[in-house]
Amino acid sequence: LAGKKMVALDCEMVGTGPKGHTSSLARCSIVSYSGDILYDEYIRPPCKIVDYRTKWSGIKKEHMINATPFKVARREILKILLGKIVVGHAIHNDFKALHYFHPKPLTRDTSRIPILNSRAGFPENESISLKRLTKQLLQQDIQVSGWDGHSSVEDAKATMDLYKLVEVEWEQQLARSPPSQE
Repeated sequence: LAGKKMVALDCEMVGTGPKGHTSSLARCSIVSYSGDILYDEYIRPPCKIVDYRTKWSGIKKEHMINATPFKVARREILKILLGKIVVGHAIHNDFKALHYFHPKPLTRDTSRIPILNSRAGFPENESISLKRLTKQLLQQDIQVSGWDGHSSVEDAKATMDLYKLVEVEWEQQLARSPPSQE
């Protein structure tokens, strides 16, 4: 049951605005509970890209040629997220780039799940990178594609796989002490 209602989200950002300091959405990937790709598009920000951040984002100029305009993409993405539990790593950054707030009770942030950290042997209340958690718990190397930067599909799948490792335990904990609404 939970599976149908749950997706993992990962976004890649580029730099816009003065000195490229603003993070703008340039790619968004959404995978299902079982890891199927539900959405994966390059997205053209509404303002000029100052820094492609290719080393991290994997985004290059040519990706923007046929990219989906932000407004269109955002509408499509929010339609998929509506009413679902959304899993992500430091997911507030993704929501911010989407200009969106997802309901807190429907959000699962793998950078803030103490039992996930402790299972990996990390301090419970530290924010551990997706790369390190994935290496430790799934024995997978992600984000190693050299000059190509990150793959948001790969990251979204890894996030969902991490979540599944502690899903039963974590959902029981949440049921006992639900997060506040804000």
